[in-house]
Amino acid sequence: MGNYIPDTVSIQKEMLQSIGKESIDALYEDVPSNVRLKELHIPEGKPEMAVASAMKKIAAQNKVYDSLFRGAGAYRHYIPAIVKGIVTKEEFLTAYTPYQAEISQGVLQSIFEYQTQICELTGLDVSNASVYDGAVAAAEAVFMTIDKNKTEALVSNTIDPRVLEVIRTYGESRNVRITVTDDLYKTDATKLADLINENTACVLVQSPNYYGIIEDVEEIVSIAHEKKIKVIESVNPISLGLLKSPGELGVDIAVGEGQPLGMPLSFGGPYLGFMATTKELTRKLPGRIVGQTTDHEGRRCFVLTLQAREQHIRREKASSNICSNEALCAMTASVYLAAVGPEGLHKVAKNCYDHAHYLKESLASIGFKAVNEEPFFHEFLTDSPIDPVVLEKKLKEKGILIGLIKDDKILWCATELNDKEEIDHLIKAIREVI
Repeated sequence: MGNYIPDTVSIQKEMLQSIGKESIDALYEDVPSNVRLKELHIPEGKPEMAVASAMKKIAAQNKVYDSLFRGAGAYRHYIPAIVKGIVTKEEFLTAYTPYQAEISQGVLQSIFEYQTQICELTGLDVSNASVYDGAVAAAEAVFMTIDKNKTEALVSNTIDPRVLEVIRTYGESRNVRITVTDDLYKTDATKLADLINENTACVLVQSPNYYGIIEDVEEIVSIAHEKKIKVIESVNPISLGLLKSPGELGVDIAVGEGQPLGMPLSFGGPYLGFMATTKELTRKLPGRIVGQTTDHEGRRCFVLTLQAREQHIRREKASSNICSNEALCAMTASVYLAAVGPEGLHKVAKNCYDHAHYLKESLASIGFKAVNEEPFFHEFLTDSPIDPVVLEKKLKEKGILIGLIKDDKILWCATELNDKEEIDHLIKAIREVI
């Protein structure tokens, strides 16, 4: 309990004496003195009212847009009121995962239901209890496929660049070579096939990809499986209300960022990474997995399963050292999916698709030409007849956040919240600027 209840001075002295140290500073004698923090410079405490006032002033510096057309990995969706109403109940409100797990049957059941929903969503056999975010999920999935004979991963250049950086960081930590294709906006399956060699363990592709394009995953799966290579697909969970699931496409591991499933943008987090895979790879799935069983009286109950794994007992042989999960965020996703249901998720995805295509047509009418004509879900890249930086600045003054600027182009996004009225308002505002 030392992390939560500070030790008294007498207890500290007793512990120091037992290890032969005269002071706490002596514990850090091997750390160069020039990098040790001497003082925190924390101001004196203030009354609650003064702190609340100060926090409001700080929060007022944030700009929250009522009208935005930006995605690129984090998306604004409608969140039913029931989601917050349930997950903020005190019996559920924990950001962490139970350590005395089996006495927390309610939490375990909520995680079990989440896992079941992710399996239904992805069309795969088994899911874990979530990991930290979508980027971590992608990197962990790569490690699931690596063994002593195959130590390379082939990654499409069309995935989210931030996810790619995390994968590269993971790879450097284990001497796993990450080969990235030179694709510009869509993965070329033929070129991909040429890059596969005897050391390639997996191919990772994102669909819809970072530029919104729906990749030909079936062709990639066919090429990879013919060469005995695993396929990892990073997916937007909302898109699965409309598009074929990874399981239907023959994918081995599905990963993604769960933020669109009931979580607000929240200035970047906390989010959650979901992972699902086939029965064949179940024992390589990192983190926690909740299973259903019966107790000695035959009653339904839940347990942490497959827990005698390397990340707990033989860390040097582990494919992963993650042993926790994003419990509250996972529950949020679960409540969202239960609230909207299969038909509701389909409607959300269909509205995203329809609004994005209307946005594309509307922008084209005022000179924002699409960079390509590939099928897309709810994001697309355009040229800009005006300096994008100038356009962004001018529209911010009107309370509108445009798509993400990529070099001299703009990556636009529309969700179910960007209806025709909001899109027409955007077009009118752009006309005024131009």
